Amino acid sequence: MILEAKGIEKSYGDLEVLHGINFTVADNETFAIIGPNGAGKTTLFKVLTGESVANAGRVLVRGKDVTGMPDFRRARMGFGRTFQVARVFSEMDVYTNVTVAIEAYLSGQDRLSSPWWAWAPTAEVRREVEELLSRFGFARSRWRSEAQYLSHGDRKRLEFCITLATQPRILFLDEPTAGMSPPDRKEITRLLRTLKKETDVAIVMTEHDMDIIFELADRLMVLNYGEVIASGTPDEVRSNPRVRDVYLGQEMSHA
Repeated sequence: MILEAKGIEKSYGDLEVLHGINFTVADNETFAIIGPNGAGKTTLFKVLTGESVANAGRVLVRGKDVTGMPDFRRARMGFGRTFQVARVFSEMDVYTNVTVAIEAYLSGQDRLSSPWWAWAPTAEVRREVEELLSRFGFARSRWRSEAQYLSHGDRKRLEFCITLATQPRILFLDEPTAGMSPPDRKEITRLLRTLKKETDVAIVMTEHDMDIIFELADRLMVLNYGEVIASGTPDEVRSNPRVRDVYLGQEMSHA
């Protein structure tokens, strides 16, 4: 297993948000965490990625305990993350956003062949940037557009480029299609299917669009008020009576 969560508990003062969460994720598996608003999904993401510290429990990567490891060190171990509200370098252009991500990754791996003060990225870096931008549908004419002027959907796609530029082994996607148009959602779903087919990256995701969840996920875990109420394959979760009552509803469970 590439990722294990054991007995994760998290509180903010007297408010208990997560109650003894346990799960595992295998290489090349897409593991979805679903549940109503306030269930604790984003808090769990923060604990898993090192942005927040759990009150109890452990996070392991290939058996190594990373519970006390800060987020930047987890990133160097292969953690990648997108956010509900896309995080990009707003005052940089599209091309530079991805260039910075690739050079930061190579520098962290001691693989950057040019000094940090170099005036221009190497040919290898430029090739990687252009491949990523093309894969995510950014026309060459838009490469020098400042990120702050992009649409919401384009900012989300740029965030994907930045995240994949770091060559993650575990990809955490927090509401990856939130606020996107239907065509953009379909395109992101297609890209994730391709990523799964072409690499062994593990994906841990939250998403309110159940059509996307049931299309992509190998297994699901359902949270409600910080507790796991069900886990299993999409069919097992969809047919669970408690999940239908708490989250999916009768219509979705029979879809």
